[in-house]
Amino acid sequence: MCGRTACSLAADNLRRACAYRDRRGRHRQPEWVRQERYQPSYNKGPQSSGPVLLSRRHLHQDADSSERVLMDMRWGLVPSWFKQDNPSKLQFNTSNCRSDTMLSKSSYKGALLKGKRCVVLADGFYEWQQHTGGKQPYFIYFPQTKDATDKETEGDEEWKGWRLLTMAGIFDCWEPPGGGEMLYTYTIITVDASKDVSFIHHRQVRAGKGVAEMPAILDGDEAIRKWLDFAEVPTQEAVKLIQPTENVVFHPVSTFVNNIRNNTPECVAPVELGAKKEVKATPSNKVMLGWLKKSQESSPQKKENDLPKWTSQFIHSPSPKKTSADVLQQWLGKQGQPAAKKHKA
Repeated sequence: MCGRTACSLAADNLRRACAYRDRRGRHRQPEWVRQERYQPSYNKGPQSSGPVLLSRRHLHQDADSSERVLMDMRWGLVPSWFKQDNPSKLQFNTSNCRSDTMLSKSSYKGALLKGKRCVVLADGFYEWQQHTGGKQPYFIYFPQTKDATDKETEGDEEWKGWRLLTMAGIFDCWEPPGGGEMLYTYTIITVDASKDVSFIHHRQVRAGKGVAEMPAILDGDEAIRKWLDFAEVPTQEAVKLIQPTENVVFHPVSTFVNNIRNNTPECVAPVELGAKKEVKATPSNKVMLGWLKKSQESSPQKKENDLPKWTSQFIHSPSPKKTSADVLQQWLGKQGQPAAKKHKA
């Protein structure tokens, strides 16, 4: 499942990170709708709002369906047919939608068949592993390239910052029976977890507590294009995109994120689990450690032991140590810049 995400880019950078090419091959950035409502966060949960991409034609019937808009919507789908006067009276959880029931459950079927497909944007999502002594959270995200650590370019130049995780979703628009402002909401489609991510769930699954799930991730702009362009890509073709991906990496984070009220960079910072073990260097952690080394060199007061130390993600031990808050603040960037983060596969 997907119960918590992070999306920390400022609104302008979020828009730049979602640049795409339209049907004519023109380089575009999606137009913001209700930008003033968007609030970056390191710890988003259901019922909070978050940014999604959708086809412009959903808002303007004469628009090219390949054009995209960014919109802030509430997480937890409220079906358009819901007749109560308060969406909080909805008696079932709609923050996630299992892919094998999305075309049969009434909460999702109508919206999906009408082409109300969206892409939910995040730096990454959190998942918890149950073990003796409590739950260990992990942060899961796309592998990042070296470019993600470079100084971000300005204006319309190609985005060189954090690569956003792009999750398939369904949205709907609910109108209060007595009239009033339309409420836009979304759900994240989930699939059986890929082999790597299912490791985080495996104890729960073995205990008979269900199947390990993860968000349906759309990897690459072609998949995003097909999912969003409902006028050109029919539902039966689009749903073929909904499948697990192995192209994610993850690292353990502090239990600080367990409290939904905690909303600082510490939520996504990698931590060292108790056991000591050498890890193979990966492109992801090399990028992050290289960035931290540069940060250390530019801040003489930082000591070597202030830097996060990587251990194997397969070691499950209590009492994770927190990284240096000062290094982390610099690492995640200034306000308005992308939250360049942690890397570990």
